[in-house]
Amino acid sequence: MSGITYDYMEQYIKSLINEDSEILKELESFANENSVPIVQKETGKFLEFMVAVKKPLKILELGTAIGYSAILMCMNSGKNTKITTIERDDKMVKIASDNIFKYGYKDKIEVLQGDCLEVLKSLDDEFDMIFMDAGKGHYNHFLPECLRLLNKDGIIVADNVLFRGMVANNELVQRRKITIVKRMRKYLDLVSNDDKLITSIIPMGDGIAVTTRRNIDNE
Repeated sequence: MSGITYDYMEQYIKSLINEDSEILKELESFANENSVPIVQKETGKFLEFMVAVKKPLKILELGTAIGYSAILMCMNSGKNTKITTIERDDKMVKIASDNIFKYGYKDKIEVLQGDCLEVLKSLDDEFDMIFMDAGKGHYNHFLPECLRLLNKDGIIVADNVLFRGMVANNELVQRRKITIVKRMRKYLDLVSNDDKLITSIIPMGDGIAVTTRRNIDNE
């Protein structure tokens, strides 16, 4: 059990998810064999849904890993959608770049290498959707830059916000994870209590927070 929902709920929800494409299956197999964390199936399906509803032309992703979620979003986006994804690890940048080239998405997905916060500060663009999946202990630091780069009606999707249930329950907190838990609580506090934002926290996968600006038509 993930610590977010009960086993029977997870199993049932996963049973409703159709088999992935061959591309995603290959990426999943590689991730499993090499112990590389990628988004859970429920989260992947949620990203597909959000991309289909929002129809973003520009997506920013924090945390590329092997390129799984970037490719998944790209596969479900329109032909004019561009994805910029940030990854700090040299090895992951190489693997992700190779996968993006291998599956024919090199013209749609750009990988930027570097510290996530530093790269964010260097960007000067507007994005329709931002997927936050890097440096769980730094979401609260990423937020101001993400809001700066977010279109007025853009959305931020943040993964792992309940972090194995620890964020919601002190009894589950592991000593070595205290800092991450405190910072994630800070992030959720920021996006939940800012009058200019509206946030929905979804107990799916490892917890997802979806944030957008409030009352954009009245600004």
